[in-house]
Amino acid sequence: MKIKLLFILFTVFFITAQAQDYIFGKVTSEENSEIAGVTVINIRTDERIITNRDGHFMISGRSGDELRFVKTGYERASRKINNESISTPVNVTLVRSATPIAEVEVKKEITEDIKIDSKNLNSPRKVQKLKNELAVYMTRKSAPSVLAPRAGEFVQPVTKGIFSLGKVKNKWDDIDLLNYLQNALGTAFFEDLKIEKAQIQHFILYILRTGFERKNILKYGYVAEADLNRFRSAVLNRISAYKAP
Repeated sequence: MKIKLLFILFTVFFITAQAQDYIFGKVTSEENSEIAGVTVINIRTDERIITNRDGHFMISGRSGDELRFVKTGYERASRKINNESISTPVNVTLVRSATPIAEVEVKKEITEDIKIDSKNLNSPRKVQKLKNELAVYMTRKSAPSVLAPRAGEFVQPVTKGIFSLGKVKNKWDDIDLLNYLQNALGTAFFEDLKIEKAQIQHFILYILRTGFERKNILKYGYVAEADLNRFRSAVLNRISAYKAP
């Protein structure tokens, strides 16, 4: 008899412990507006329901369960259910998730200063734009009178360099032009292009020997501003090939 009574009591206790209740509640925003379409999940049972257009929901559960609230555009929220939650509505406020701001590209104008532009226009597309604009400028040829030395201007004497490709009557050879370009452009120009100081002269000779037109420069021993711009353009065109393994 005692065993039968104990069995009945155990059965009642088990049924009571496993009994499911219904949990009611409402989901609103920070502005106290009802949010429809929120997914409410009972983590223990994996039951899922959706809030109605007024933000209300009803889901089965019991004390100790955890409910999770999920909605696109809002931070997730969780609520632990206790005995009080069974008898009173569970009101949840969802907070909007942060919206990333699209990156805005600040475009910089061409300054015609190669030192500045080589820093600002550091992507292939921007460098190409700079090269195209310089190419248009380069199409305008300079008259020989412009390239001739000016009255009273110092002309560097011809030296016998092993790299000279000019004729004897030329006032300069490649070494003269190399020294002029290095002094005129300055060390900073080449260092900005990641050319080490010890490699500057080698790099200049590389540009000269890969098609840079300098016939009149060597003939008259004079470098015009247009020639400097042509050299800068050649540098931008061939820097990648020079650095390639």
